[in-house]
Amino acid sequence: MGMPDSHQAVPRRSFGYSPALDGIRALAVTAVVLFHAGVGGLSGGFLGVDTFFVLSGFLITSLLLRERARSGRIRLRHFWVRRARRLLPALLTVLAATVIAGHYLLDEGDLGLLRTDAYAALAYVANWRMIFRGTGYVAATATPSPLQHTWSLGIEEQFYLLWPLLVAGLLAWLAARRALATLLWLCVGGTVLSEALCAWLFRPESLGRAYYGTDTRAQALLIGAGLAALLTGPAPAWLSRAFGRSRLGVLAGAALAVTFWLWHAAGDQAAWMYHGGLTLAALATAVVIAHVIVQPAAPLARALALPPLVWLGRISYGVYLWHWPLFTFVTADLTGLSRWPLLAVRLAGTLGVAVLSYHLVEQPIRRGVLARRLPRPAPAAVTAGALAVLIGVVALGTTPRAGDATSGIAAAPVIVSVPDAEPHAAAPISRPQRPKSAPPHEPRVTFFGDSVSWVIGSYLPEHPGMWTSVRAIQGCGIATLPDILQLGTPHTNYPGCTSWQRRWQRGVDQDNPDVAVIELNRWELMDRRYQGRYQHVGDPAYDAYLQTQLETAIRIAGSRGAAVVLLTAAYTHRAERPDGGLYPEDEPDRVDAWNALLHEVAARHPAQVTVLDLNPLVCPDGKFTWRMDGMKVRSDGLHYTPAAVKKIIAPWLLPRLAAIATGDAPPPDQRARPGA
Repeated sequence: MGMPDSHQAVPRRSFGYSPALDGIRALAVTAVVLFHAGVGGLSGGFLGVDTFFVLSGFLITSLLLRERARSGRIRLRHFWVRRARRLLPALLTVLAATVIAGHYLLDEGDLGLLRTDAYAALAYVANWRMIFRGTGYVAATATPSPLQHTWSLGIEEQFYLLWPLLVAGLLAWLAARRALATLLWLCVGGTVLSEALCAWLFRPESLGRAYYGTDTRAQALLIGAGLAALLTGPAPAWLSRAFGRSRLGVLAGAALAVTFWLWHAAGDQAAWMYHGGLTLAALATAVVIAHVIVQPAAPLARALALPPLVWLGRISYGVYLWHWPLFTFVTADLTGLSRWPLLAVRLAGTLGVAVLSYHLVEQPIRRGVLARRLPRPAPAAVTAGALAVLIGVVALGTTPRAGDATSGIAAAPVIVSVPDAEPHAAAPISRPQRPKSAPPHEPRVTFFGDSVSWVIGSYLPEHPGMWTSVRAIQGCGIATLPDILQLGTPHTNYPGCTSWQRRWQRGVDQDNPDVAVIELNRWELMDRRYQGRYQHVGDPAYDAYLQTQLETAIRIAGSRGAAVVLLTAAYTHRAERPDGGLYPEDEPDRVDAWNALLHEVAARHPAQVTVLDLNPLVCPDGKFTWRMDGMKVRSDGLHYTPAAVKKIIAPWLLPRLAAIATGDAPPPDQRARPGA
């Protein structure tokens, strides 16, 4: 048999616009948005992204096959230009707006991360950026990126770049039927390989690689592409019969039920999702798409084509782009709202901005006057100019804010590794004003604990007459149980945290302090798995565990005769849940329970241990505050700013430490309260 004419390289069966597909988009974006909003009953709403992936794979492959059938070739450059005109303008607008808003609303540490996030989103590699954003303490405890959602755009754009090359090559090389059959089997094999990689790379304690990987999530795109190859060829015989079509309708109804059940019951932490669950979700979407394409007049297709769903589906790209930055910035802390009122404001803002984006940015460039009347070189020149402007906005927008309350304050001393130090260890920070021949009565103070203690000890102003060092370990408390819930997701100890006792003892032996200051906060407040279930401070069994750890900490800190000072934890606001509420480790009740436990343990050692109540100093109204007297006191809802340490904490703390070092009693209200 000879090769077919080029215009018959693939069968001519193709599909026009289907409003039901916009309805599917509307349901998918609704699931994603409500999932990010923390609405109950949608723990699997993240699977709406996989619905978009299946749709993208189906539509892009259909377009390529239809163009080949119509013109005999696939014009790759035109395809990529159309994709850029469709996707890039709205993305550039979102990136610019997010960086400008972040400049005023994010702390300086998060701004540094946002800069790289923005560049990664612009290059469509945000999914790999999220995988390798950092496993260190700063990155892991940073607030969620306002551009985190662009990971899915990165996967789609990588698909748009590579898949047309493969399809065009197959169609140019093979005869029509063989090309479609080969394409279909390629999609099947690729789906199986992608799922196998997803299962193999899944790690319960670190989901990023399996969740964000292009290779692990390509299965949904390939399932959509395979559906396009299947439906573009001659219809299977059973689909030509009424009985076969009715079976497809029943199957589509079941697939839609499975989809809704998955959106309700699945979880992004569940192992089964990475061992076939993602594939099941994509296959269910593919069956629904097949039904509405083959039977556009069926009841399900007509229901999905209802005008409100079609309208939302048309602006779904803008809704997806804008909702996450708005959710990140429009917080309960900023607005004073929570739960349903906050959700209403967020949703209204998202829809409003998405509509403006659709009519003022997306459509004019894609199909309006800007698309028709500009000279041929103009779009490329405008795009290059917009990219250059955006790069400048990102560079300038992620620099530290001039006039910030912390400006002019020296940065924290650089952490330098010391010999035989485990990861995350900080070199002792010795104040230079202490001469080697210091008199024996000069007090020596060493700070132990976590990163909050590190910040306090590191940002102290010059204090002649007192020598201080910092042996606190960033990212490590005294609780060492490995299974942790941090911001609602599984976490584990950082390397070296389980050896805190040896590291503290080495610090005591080297510094020989008169006063050992212990400040512990967040790591003792998180849920940890203990005795087979997650527990936290306030649970009797877990309190007993914490008391044992605290007794060990006091024993080590005072092992060379130092007086031990326990600083209470202050209220925090490190991050908000999607509904605007606090995560458990930020709840004031937990802070109060921890502080009560400090007093209880200290009361057993009245001659050696003193509790200094830091919480009322930095939370004067009995609740968390960002600012005091116009000065920012928290950089990220947990750590103190340099200005706060120098101007609020140090004037209060240093005299008390000096008094304790010399044997004088601190003010009565600052002593450990027996029986508290």
